[in-house]
Amino acid sequence: MPVAILLLFVPALALDAGADYQSEVEHWRAQREADLKGPDGWLALAGLFWLKEGANTVGAGPENDIALPPNSTPVHAGVLQFHAGKTEFHAAPGLDASINGGSRRDGLLRSDSAQPDLLRIGRLTLLVIHRGSRYGIRLRDQESDARLHFSGLRWYPVRESYRVTADFHPYSPPKILLVPNVLGDTSRDPSPGYAEFVLLGQRLRLEPTVEEGRLFFVFRDRTAGRTTYGAGRFLKSDMPSGGKVTLDFNEAYNPPCAFTPYATCPLPTPDNRLPIAIEAGELNYGNH
Repeated sequence: MPVAILLLFVPALALDAGADYQSEVEHWRAQREADLKGPDGWLALAGLFWLKEGANTVGAGPENDIALPPNSTPVHAGVLQFHAGKTEFHAAPGLDASINGGSRRDGLLRSDSAQPDLLRIGRLTLLVIHRGSRYGIRLRDQESDARLHFSGLRWYPVRESYRVTADFHPYSPPKILLVPNVLGDTSRDPSPGYAEFVLLGQRLRLEPTVEEGRLFFVFRDRTAGRTTYGAGRFLKSDMPSGGKVTLDFNEAYNPPCAFTPYATCPLPTPDNRLPIAIEAGELNYGNH
């Protein structure tokens, strides 16, 4: 093929590559929104109740310790007995309830410190969470106001320049990060290393933890509180390969706290507060 004719195809090939990447990111964003507004997504979060030692009553009546939405369950649905970090549910007679979708409707409920048990009562799901020294009940309601009135996510335009290859420097042994959260608690989470990269002409670094077999970054940049969520955003990447990781800030996303007051989100550590504005990824939602 003559060189002049071959050159005519180069811009088209570049456009096709860009279009493929654009499509890939848009597919990821669509899945992100679908997960968020699913029946068990963060938009369904409808309550957070800290457990007290002993009996915690459950039901739709306001006199209950765990006050469920009106008309969602019987006024007296049962009792959660909490003692020494263990929670047992005792259902009221005739209650339509199940644990993990099986035939069991009473008994011990494991917290999210391990593999949590899901207590379903009608359209509601109750889960025991463990935060610091406290245990609580996280409530999801398929008919929550946040889910029923969700207006959709907004994003910065996809720009491939915000997908960067970073050098990964491992810690041996892993470094313990003191990670604060919105409740004022601090957890001690191991970090396998740090990612170092150049973006917008600056050399930067971020320290991740590991979540579900992937690197999990909690970061804040100078768009926070202006166009993006004020407390910061999340980003995940595959584990390092050949000393490299890919950070795609087009897939940076808001924590659950951007959508609900009932989440217990981690906050960026001081080293993960970046001195630049990363105009990529998910924009702020509503008035949060």
